[in-house]
Amino acid sequence: MTNAELMAALKEQAAGIDALMAEDLASIESPLLAKIIRHAIFQGGKRIRPLLTLLAANLVGTSPPDTARLAISFEYLHAASLLHDDVIDHASLRRGARTANTIWGMEPVILAGDYLHAHAMALASEVGGPAAMALLGRAAAAMVESEFLQMHNAQEIQVSEENYFSVLRGKTAALIAAACEAGIAHSQGSAAQRLALRAYGINLGLAFQIVDDLLDYLGDPAKTGKAVGNDFQEGKMTLPLIKTLALARAEERETLLALLRATPQERSRQLALAHGLMAKYQGFALASAQAEALLAEALAGLGIFGETPAKEALAGLAHYVLTRDK
Repeated sequence: MTNAELMAALKEQAAGIDALMAEDLASIESPLLAKIIRHAIFQGGKRIRPLLTLLAANLVGTSPPDTARLAISFEYLHAASLLHDDVIDHASLRRGARTANTIWGMEPVILAGDYLHAHAMALASEVGGPAAMALLGRAAAAMVESEFLQMHNAQEIQVSEENYFSVLRGKTAALIAAACEAGIAHSQGSAAQRLALRAYGINLGLAFQIVDDLLDYLGDPAKTGKAVGNDFQEGKMTLPLIKTLALARAEERETLLALLRATPQERSRQLALAHGLMAKYQGFALASAQAEALLAEALAGLGIFGETPAKEALAGLAHYVLTRDK
């Protein structure tokens, strides 16, 4: 299956997920709550998490007919986390559109995020029972804990690679891993199969975020919906910068650290300098190589499964993560 064929097939499945979520959310009685949630859910997004649940469930035969309802609980928790993230960050744009908090204010948006979180838990429990509920609950706890670690990291001028990955495991990888494991668990997969899908999900999630970090510096703003160097302007320590600081000569390392202590405006003015230093010390290439290694590890874990369309699609998704441009 070519990359284009895979994307077309996944796009068709994503449309089915969208239709199911629209039907599921139609019962919301508050017009304002319904508006905020429609904005949060249907403002774009690739539906990676519910697609992973569906694919994982199909690795060991035909998945149960209610798997799609379990799958959407992971999209709901993801959307809830984005609503809360935008409030915490006072963000004004997401995917090139105004954030919900700039349209409706903080209080309604926090409550809408709480609603999606609670609804995700109820749905997971109803469809997948205690096992799915535990997976979703642990992922939610990891996401919150990673926010606290990120707040701690934000006070540090220099963040270690270990702390960077600790945040990623909670913020991105935990929910992706849970979505994968829930799918295989729902199809009565073995303990070894669940472990393989958890490892696949963690490594996929880590690589996904590293590629996000790279796109912030190297991507096309027309495709990513973000200005180039946005992370650096905000003083965020992502992997290309962490790798560069570890290798740079003392003088150039101090230049970068001085910029991290400076104002956002100064960092914006000096973005070309920082970009040049990251290229010089292979920060981008080393981060990309680490994403490749993580995805190779993810794919190796799928070796216990037979050759099926679902396994082919999971492998294709890993390659898509590495080559995506938005």
